[in-house]
Amino acid sequence: MAKKSQAREYVWLQCTETGDLNYRTQINIKGGIPEKLKEGMQKYSPRLRKHTLHKIKRK
Repeated sequence: MAKKSQAREYVWLQCTETGDLNYRTQINIKGGIPEKLKEGMQKYSPRLRKHTLHKIKRK
């Protein structure tokens, strides 16, 4: 059985304030990355104990 080409990719979400890589998620890269994800997402930062802006970081 042949493998399908991967349309999804794992990326890390990095906190803009502390620089920590707090979350790992999948994104769909087949149609391009949505603008909403490029701008960043509000996610919880355990070190600061509040919601901060997290941006995509590829390893």
